[in-house]
Amino acid sequence: MTMLRVHDADLHYQTRGTGPYLLISQSGEGDADRSVDLVDHLADAHTVITYDRRGLSRSTGTAASVRQHADDAHRLLAHLTDQPVIMLGLSLGASIGLHLAMRHPEQLSLLIAHEPVSPWLLPAAERDRHRAELAEIRDLYLEAGLEPAIKEVARVLGITGGPAGGGAGGGAGSGAEPGLTPQPMTAQRQANFDHFIRHDFTAVIDDDLDLTGCRTRILPAAGLTTPPAVFDRRCADELAALLGTEVAMLPGGHNGNLTHPRAYAARLRDLLPELLPAP
Repeated sequence: MTMLRVHDADLHYQTRGTGPYLLISQSGEGDADRSVDLVDHLADAHTVITYDRRGLSRSTGTAASVRQHADDAHRLLAHLTDQPVIMLGLSLGASIGLHLAMRHPEQLSLLIAHEPVSPWLLPAAERDRHRAELAEIRDLYLEAGLEPAIKEVARVLGITGGPAGGGAGGGAGSGAEPGLTPQPMTAQRQANFDHFIRHDFTAVIDDDLDLTGCRTRILPAAGLTTPPAVFDRRCADELAALLGTEVAMLPGGHNGNLTHPRAYAARLRDLLPELLPAP
């Protein structure tokens, strides 16, 4: 098992494939194995890095801010390469990517920020409403357990078309591609959900960042089936407005990288040559 010591934690990470590095920072309770189907379709062109965020699965560590999660990613990349890499940040992973892009622009040639869960991007009233909404979901989890909390996570993020547990974590759902790797609700995954809701929700609520002067190229992205009015899509839209660009639309919804990995990888292959300088 490949581990890296970072500040007050040990991170489990994996690399697979050949070619330029591409870091995937997964959403929610997702660990290094959660994106396995997407990696299958990217590993012929990239060396794909995945990892267990601190507190999840094989990584150690306790509660951390989004900024600390970004520092973990910074240390992981510094351990692996001295060259800038592409980063695909998904949901919380996109929020982590925004901090990394601001603080360590030399490490990223491009950040694809898919539906960041970053309330600070929103206008004040909307920001406060969604922070309160996330706090209510955390309270619901502590009082009533995982099942009702997952349903609320799915509602807030606009995840539809499958069982709440599978949907919130990227399960198959209606319209998903066939042949996906099963992702059952194991005891480990339940523990990851516990850490995510108990600790990372607080990190998202408390998060703040000023992107003024950011030198990293950032592509805001959203799922084709994510409803336009939900929290995560609104964050993608506001990020695009802040950067003066458009939102790239990718297959599937909030978890399209998990439910539509073939189409998602194909869309990334189309986008990357347009966004990166010629070698």
